[in-house]
Amino acid sequence: MPVSQNTTQIIFEEDDLAYEEEILRNPFSVKCWLRYVDHKKDSPRHAVNLVYERALKELPGSYKLWYNYLKLRRKQVKGRCITDPGFEDVNNAFERSLVFMHKMPRIWLDYCHFLMDQGKIVRTRRTFDRALRGLPISQHYRIWPLYLKFIKLYPLHETAVRVFRRYMKLNHDDAESFIDYLKSIGRLDEAAVRLARIINQEDFVSKAGKSKHQLWNELCDLISKNPDKVKSLKVEPIIRQGIKKYTDQVGLLWNSLADYYIRGGHFEKARDVYEEAIQSVITVRDFSQVFDAYAQFEESMFSAKMETSAELGPTEEDDLELELRMARLEDTLDRRPLLLNSVLLRQNPHNVSEWHKRVTLYEGNPREIINTYTEAVQTVDPKLASGKLHTIWVAFAKFYEEAGQLDDARIIFDKATNVPYKKVDDLASVWCEWSEMEIRHENYEDALKLMQKATAPPPRKVAYHDEAETVQSRVYKSLKLWSMYADLEESFGSYKSCKAVYDRILDLRIATPQIIINYGMFLEENNYFEEAFRAYEKGIALFKWPNVYDIWNQYLSKFIERYGGKKLERARDLFEQCLDGCPPKYAKAIYLLYAKLEEDHGLARHAMAVYDRSTKAVLPEEQFEMFNIYIKKAAEIYGVTHTRAIYEKAIEVLTEDKSRDMCLRFADLERKLGEIDRARALYAHCSQMCDPRSTQEFWQTWKDFEVKHGNEDTVREMLRVKRSVQAVFNTQVNFMSAQMLAAQSGAVDEDAGPGDEMKKLEEKARLLAEESMKDQPPQPDKGILFVRSDTTDQELGELTKTNNPEEIDIDDDFSSDDEATVQEVNVEKQAIPSAVFGELDKDDSD
Repeated sequence: MPVSQNTTQIIFEEDDLAYEEEILRNPFSVKCWLRYVDHKKDSPRHAVNLVYERALKELPGSYKLWYNYLKLRRKQVKGRCITDPGFEDVNNAFERSLVFMHKMPRIWLDYCHFLMDQGKIVRTRRTFDRALRGLPISQHYRIWPLYLKFIKLYPLHETAVRVFRRYMKLNHDDAESFIDYLKSIGRLDEAAVRLARIINQEDFVSKAGKSKHQLWNELCDLISKNPDKVKSLKVEPIIRQGIKKYTDQVGLLWNSLADYYIRGGHFEKARDVYEEAIQSVITVRDFSQVFDAYAQFEESMFSAKMETSAELGPTEEDDLELELRMARLEDTLDRRPLLLNSVLLRQNPHNVSEWHKRVTLYEGNPREIINTYTEAVQTVDPKLASGKLHTIWVAFAKFYEEAGQLDDARIIFDKATNVPYKKVDDLASVWCEWSEMEIRHENYEDALKLMQKATAPPPRKVAYHDEAETVQSRVYKSLKLWSMYADLEESFGSYKSCKAVYDRILDLRIATPQIIINYGMFLEENNYFEEAFRAYEKGIALFKWPNVYDIWNQYLSKFIERYGGKKLERARDLFEQCLDGCPPKYAKAIYLLYAKLEEDHGLARHAMAVYDRSTKAVLPEEQFEMFNIYIKKAAEIYGVTHTRAIYEKAIEVLTEDKSRDMCLRFADLERKLGEIDRARALYAHCSQMCDPRSTQEFWQTWKDFEVKHGNEDTVREMLRVKRSVQAVFNTQVNFMSAQMLAAQSGAVDEDAGPGDEMKKLEEKARLLAEESMKDQPPQPDKGILFVRSDTTDQELGELTKTNNPEEIDIDDDFSSDDEATVQEVNVEKQAIPSAVFGELDKDDSD
């Protein structure tokens, strides 16, 4: 038990004796002292403190003892008022510890934290400085974060800036935090300088993950919006440097520069910047950004002046200034299409269509139009032109022509013919336009001379497709030029000169089928028919199928029109020559023309032979039509009985759908001719390709036929055939559907037993039986077994008429023994017992 309450004396208890003895034996053992402290942890605080003090007196260099002691002392004063004397005692303990622990950053950090909690600003700052002086520089990184946090707690901006500057010397990579702090306290000039410095550092890496481009935008935004605060940097050179470097942000940077001058009150300078911007940007996006900002600036200037004038009272000078600003705003808005066109031309100066649009924008201003055309023809490179360059030259010449200055227009055209165009067709178009201008002013001789000059061959032979040669040396083979030359000669030249032009076209081997046809028509108009036919022959020799089709068609039509049947053998030779190698796609028209020739001027059997050949030579989809024509012509010439062989061949050759139609037509013909058995046989043949489920019309037709012309047996036979055909198709379809169903639902039916399969088969048989019962005809009311054909003798007579041109006429006066008069014989009638007729007699009486 304690014998005294005086804290300056050592107080012992009975339990302390063992620890005291251990300390006496090992006064320099940290473990012994720590065990003693642990033993005294429940004792009053001054007793524990006294043990720590005794231990530190013996072991002043022990970090463990000092750390635990200081931690205990801080805990003892926690929650007290900061004016309590106990805080100062703890501060003294920290100061005493730092005599020995000045190289330990943890002690310094705890001390600084403790001072920050006490609110001792100056003492804390000085302690941080002492820590930085006492610790090696390799340990400073542990002190600076807390130091920076401390200086940001109080509005001591100058002190904080000085501390940050010291920190930047050690760690310049953390400059962004300094810049953010400078912005927060309003020191924008130094912030801009620091930001420009890190942008210029090639090895700088942003800890916030910002790119150089983002930092640059941040700098431009900072200096342009604060022209009165940023004095250390030259704003315009910085932004202009960014305009050159960052091409994807040109519009924003130009607007930033103009905004800098607007905020500084230099409105005219800002207007100059906007004008320079819209004259230099090369993308539509940048132009839109700058122009919208420019228009908004002019509008705001006008609005501000109106408000000022309204507040102070309008004066004459204010009215003039308002009119000036309104005129500037209107001029800016009116110039937008032209300025946008300038942007597109700066983007691609070789864009021909944009030059045409620019001319349209200057409509009504001849001087500007001429300047634009002149600039266009001087700027556009023929090899890089986007569009047809010759259209600019032609439009330029037409502008002078519309103004009545033909000599100037001719000068423009003459210069245009010397331009090294990329394609021959461009130069040919210039020559043609020049010639058309002369025609419009009735200078026909000049137009012909121009065409003659344009088509003159060069001194040496060159290949038309050799792009290494100039277009001027290859234009003499331009079909466009020769076509117009031929048209001009037809209109204004002589027969010989025009013929020479066409012959020259053929010699150069640049003719097209249309040129050959035009040549032939020209010769026919001048009554040189054989010359026209020779021209067609030359064209046929130049081209192959299918290009030669039009020439053959024209040639054959004109030849038949000219000679008809006078030169039949020659015409036949021409047709045979044409059909030799003729593709099936073009054979139909040729064969029809050939057959028409034989019908009108040749023999009927020859015409039939041509029709027969045509059914084999045309496309498969055209065979049905050709067989119909063949049958019609055969019926007209030889009669319907001669069409049977054609029908049979058609049924054999055509596809199933077309063959079915042909069978029905053939059977109908036989029915009209009274050949009921032949018609029935045709129906039976056709039934093999008619699925009852999809061709119900056929089966209904056959059924109607049997009801009219058949009997009970024939109807039964028809139904039997129908069931057999349906069974065949069902087998084919069911087989395929069974495979598909097995593939889709195989997993579902795995557990099904054989009994289920039998049920399915029985159900299918029942459905087939019901369907066959539906097809049973109604029982006849009468016992008539056969019905005669309803075709009248008159109808048969019309069908059997023939127009055979080769038939032999026989005199009507000729008579034979078969035509002898037959006398009428009276036949006696005898009554028959009614039992002979059975049930039929009752039906008849009914």
